[in-house]
Amino acid sequence: MNLRENFIAALDRRPITGLVPHFELVFFLTMEAFGKVHPMHRNYHQWDQMTANEQKLHLKDIADIHVDTAIKFGHSAIMFQLAEANHSMDNCLRIIDNIRDRVGNDLCVLTSIDPTFSYGAPGRDIMECTCRLYDEPEQVKVEIQKNVDISLQKADIFAKHGGLDGFTMCTDYCMNDNPFLSPELFAEFVTPYLKKNISAYREMGFYTIKHTDGNIMPIIDQLLECNPHALHSLDPQGSVDIAEVKRLYGDRVCLIGNVNCGLMDTGSDEEVIASAKYALESGMPDGGYIFSTSNCVYAGMKLKRYELILDVLQEHGIYE
Repeated sequence: MNLRENFIAALDRRPITGLVPHFELVFFLTMEAFGKVHPMHRNYHQWDQMTANEQKLHLKDIADIHVDTAIKFGHSAIMFQLAEANHSMDNCLRIIDNIRDRVGNDLCVLTSIDPTFSYGAPGRDIMECTCRLYDEPEQVKVEIQKNVDISLQKADIFAKHGGLDGFTMCTDYCMNDNPFLSPELFAEFVTPYLKKNISAYREMGFYTIKHTDGNIMPIIDQLLECNPHALHSLDPQGSVDIAEVKRLYGDRVCLIGNVNCGLMDTGSDEEVIASAKYALESGMPDGGYIFSTSNCVYAGMKLKRYELILDVLQEHGIYE
């Protein structure tokens, strides 16, 4: 099987041979790796001033950065964000086509659409959001449902175009200590909409990876009730133990993570190696595991630390 097929087999919790699949939600160190600014860090305010050819070259460069990253670091999947395409569906489709022109069907291609409620969205006032849950709950639900409808309209466009394998749903629900919402409020304002969204994605033939940082344990049963193919990032800084999650839920969902990003910044090489080995040893048994950091490869992380966990993957991440 090629990298895409192995990645999909892991999402389906089917056995594979060879190297454990690997990808990162985001890899921001493109300046250090390739001398290029990551697409998410670019200024798009002059997009409409570009000629058609400049726009074409820009979209091709976005695709090339993602493909070059995947090839250099052995990723089985590429994830790009709608913001990289200036939030244009047409641009997204062109990026997908550019990626497929280079990799064919050898890698998975994913993008991120998640309409569910979170305090973590940029610009949200936590107090105002909290008050609205109690003062006008039905209006909040109408707005969430509208966002779900929009997300499914976009998914339908992707499905008809082809080339996209699935979605990472990147709305965060948790802090390190606890979820933003109590399990009761989560069941009212998140779970029904997340479940509906994932069910529709599945019916369209898409794979779904649900991401959230922090301590998911009080709501993990509700997350699994929504039936995603995988959970990311199994955050050790949120006291999520991948071995325990594997023991309790490994027969229901693929696990992605959970190499400790905090240690990759502040720990010793030995601590980073131990975290990577623990993630592999805990996640690999019986399949259904994809190797990654516990968040993403973010700006400011030392590239050599990321390369260190890839060395651990090559040594300890082989299925016989």
